[in-house]
Amino acid sequence: MKIVHRNSASPALMAIAVTILTLVALVSGCNTGKSAPTPANFTRAINAHFLDHTDCLFADMRFPFETGDAEKTKQMDSLVKALLLEKTYESSVRVSRYTISKAGTRFAPHFCYGHREVTSIDNSTPIAVVDGFKETTVTYTYTMKEVPVWALSHDVQAAFPEMAHAINSQTTAKATLAQTAVGWQVPD
Repeated sequence: MKIVHRNSASPALMAIAVTILTLVALVSGCNTGKSAPTPANFTRAINAHFLDHTDCLFADMRFPFETGDAEKTKQMDSLVKALLLEKTYESSVRVSRYTISKAGTRFAPHFCYGHREVTSIDNSTPIAVVDGFKETTVTYTYTMKEVPVWALSHDVQAAFPEMAHAINSQTTAKATLAQTAVGWQVPD
């Protein structure tokens, strides 16, 4: 005598059921994969952003640059000492004039000193819908990567203390992230 259980499902029927449940979960907006609000996904998004957005000394500097300001002169003189700029002094108007040296052309005019790499996600705000996108603000800790030799100079670091802090320690910052079809991103 053969016993047949009427409640057992065939493997094919089970596979169909799993496929349907998976599709329902995806369509209903279940947080899976790159779209999930996880520290790993936030880290991936911030690191991808900063590969293309390096940290720089100047946002809108144009050369030749002239100044009579003592603080600006100290900063620019540190770049002269690092062989990135050349300096002339106009005594009649009491200003120093800075031009880019041959070695400095690689870094001018912004003098970027590396990119951020996330070491930890410290926290994030609850997700809210802004302009049709789910967004969160993430607080993260980072270190600087691919720092050029000139940025490690004592004179340059003394003249640019914010850069020195970013290079020599783990720094905390915030970033707003938006959830897109391809995962979390830092909006430009």
